[in-house]
Amino acid sequence: MTATMNWGSIGSVRPFPLFQPEKKVSDLQAALEQKDVSTLVRILTNHSNDQRQSLAETYRSVTHQDLSVRLKTVLNGDLEVLILDLMMTPEQFEAQRLRRAMEGLGTDEETLLEILCLRSQEHLSNLAAVYTKEYQRDLENDLTSETSGDFRQLLLALLKKQQVPEDVDLDVKILCEELNNSKPDITPWIKILTMRDPDHLRSVLIHLAAERGQPVSAEIEKHFGGLFNIRLGLQTLVLSIEDPYLYLAQRIQPMKKSLVQGVLMSHCEEDLLAVRVAFKKHTGESLYSTIQDKFQGDIQQIFLALCRCED
Repeated sequence: MTATMNWGSIGSVRPFPLFQPEKKVSDLQAALEQKDVSTLVRILTNHSNDQRQSLAETYRSVTHQDLSVRLKTVLNGDLEVLILDLMMTPEQFEAQRLRRAMEGLGTDEETLLEILCLRSQEHLSNLAAVYTKEYQRDLENDLTSETSGDFRQLLLALLKKQQVPEDVDLDVKILCEELNNSKPDITPWIKILTMRDPDHLRSVLIHLAAERGQPVSAEIEKHFGGLFNIRLGLQTLVLSIEDPYLYLAQRIQPMKKSLVQGVLMSHCEEDLLAVRVAFKKHTGESLYSTIQDKFQGDIQQIFLALCRCED
């Protein structure tokens, strides 16, 4: 995720043209005084994250108050949570998603996999630094304490992604040999799928599927059987390599609010247009219309603003 979204990206949210932070801060002040929630939502969702950060800085300069703290006095419930999340930087928001996936009882393995599988090593390194700054905790240590066994090994390898050059045919041969073993071994899968560049991995998966005569995810399903977390981790990783936009479309298809929020906020300035295309191709319905059907009120307004338009 880059700090500055450009007009050539496939993100749905674009910078507000002719941005005047002082004028927008004046509008925000008026909306806050009048407790005009609709105007607050409209202003904050019609600007890019960089522009929202600029609004927060300008608001602090003009009023000597923290905008997020002030917003808390007007908002409540789910809307308060969504708006305060919008006021975070992208890195802060994803760090929060990781923390929430691990705190309390149980671990949200799928959210951990979503972020670790999709993000580059450089991005994850920056994210780990933000995680430490925000929570005074070490991301690697938390992953280690919250997971175990081969699944832990996979997550830690994803966190430290490397790119070691290798021959596609050799990688295919190694994975074919592993699939022929009666006792599953995740080690070669981790070594190959977390230590190659994306183009190389796509070639490996295409050739492996051709060699085995069925999709790689189906091979993993059969080979790793009852090893649920390992099977989930490898299948998620494979799909995120083969088609990350389809993976995200499938992830939000159930329309669970936290999942939709996570994907919309994390990808609206990066590649949500591609996710929208994949969603419509996969489900037969547009993401925009589906959000209209499944949500209502201010939550719907925010999600639609991030989605942006009908396909």
